Amino acid sequence: MNPLFGEADPVSGISAVLPRTRLPEGPMPPATVSLLIRDELMLDGNPRLNLATFVTTWMEPEAHALMGDTADRNLVDRDEYPATAELEQRCVQMLRHLWHAPRPGARLGTSTIGSSEACMLAGMALKRRWTHRNADRYAAGARPNLVMGTNIQVCWKKFCNFWEVEARLVPMEGDRFHLGAEQAAERCDENTIGVVAVLGSTMDGSYEPVAEICAALDALEERTGRHVPVHVDAASGGMIAPFLEPELEWDFRLPRVASINTSGHKYGLVYPGIGWVLWRDREALPDDLVEHVNYLGGDVPTFTLNFSRPGAHVIGQYYNFLRLGHEGFRKVQGAIREVAVHLAERIEALGCFRLLTRGDQLPVFAFTTTDDVTRFNVFDVSRRLRESGWLVPAYTFPPNRQDLQVLRVVCRNGFSLDLADRLVDDLRNLLPWLRRQPGPIFGPEDATSFHHGPSFGSAGRSSRT
Repeated sequence: MNPLFGEADPVSGISAVLPRTRLPEGPMPPATVSLLIRDELMLDGNPRLNLATFVTTWMEPEAHALMGDTADRNLVDRDEYPATAELEQRCVQMLRHLWHAPRPGARLGTSTIGSSEACMLAGMALKRRWTHRNADRYAAGARPNLVMGTNIQVCWKKFCNFWEVEARLVPMEGDRFHLGAEQAAERCDENTIGVVAVLGSTMDGSYEPVAEICAALDALEERTGRHVPVHVDAASGGMIAPFLEPELEWDFRLPRVASINTSGHKYGLVYPGIGWVLWRDREALPDDLVEHVNYLGGDVPTFTLNFSRPGAHVIGQYYNFLRLGHEGFRKVQGAIREVAVHLAERIEALGCFRLLTRGDQLPVFAFTTTDDVTRFNVFDVSRRLRESGWLVPAYTFPPNRQDLQVLRVVCRNGFSLDLADRLVDDLRNLLPWLRRQPGPIFGPEDATSFHHGPSFGSAGRSSRT
């Protein structure tokens, strides 16, 4: 029975021309609409062959069905959906335990729509802590700043723009493609609200040296008395390092780490969008950032940018935690890394590409052409691979390495060794054609034309994927 029309649809057909810019005059049968939309979506790329995105493109059928069955859950309605709210807090506590929080059972964390929102919340907490400590100076016009590398994801630039914080971006130098400890400490002063350390750079998949950054800030505090907290943007690495490098100290084991975020929809293995952000203790999360509402039937404390949020993704995350456990995550993430290392080595063996990273931290690696390649560049490679269905992004690095043009491959659950070998075969097969070119055809200015849809400037084109 159709809830709109009762027993039968009054519409028996559709018009020859479908409206695209306004609502149609009348309704259409659900099967017809579904078919039309599926036909439109055939023009999308295959998500499993999308080696540009970090987000999950495959889940088990049971998880897929569970999320479909709970798509109507609004997470903010905690009185109406107490079981869903409880699962969210169980996930928070599991992550606190995984990241060695001093009080694993404390409810000092929340789910978010993704890591972009999680980073905004963490940045707001850093700024509020600083303003509490520097109320007089802030009122007198002191401008807070946040120190980070130029490789940070665009959401941090948005945070600084939206919340009026100076972004102190440390440029790349030579073969240092992310934030270094010495460079971070040098840029801190009395107005620094914190340092962002990235566990898994989207530029090349490398980990920033979180422990070294904390040690440098410890030394700075000893010399100057300035306390500078650290936020770890572990959007990807937060669900890789605990399972594959358990001895690596990057999390709450380091006393200077005040907060951590991760993307459940990346290596948390859930469809987009779900993120998580956790704080060390109550001092790290000022009480005056938390609002309380009661019009949903009970007192609901909330500290998120979005109010209504999907509960199904939290349920999907909890499913993965129960389904895999620690050992299961170790095996899955280890298999993904094995594919990344294997693929990187095979691409290097082609002879015309140089690896910048090897997929042995995040299962992500970046590579460029060797110096003797003059007839094509990375943008030509990306364009030709797209013709075979592969989505491999090409881009330039940020300051001071804008001269470096790279391709990046992101390996995810569902991308097998067989698919990796198929990518190498396709890449090898197009090399003779590329070598016959008189010179590069595409350049950085053509990169945005690889994508369809509206453009809103560089910030609008850069989504956290």
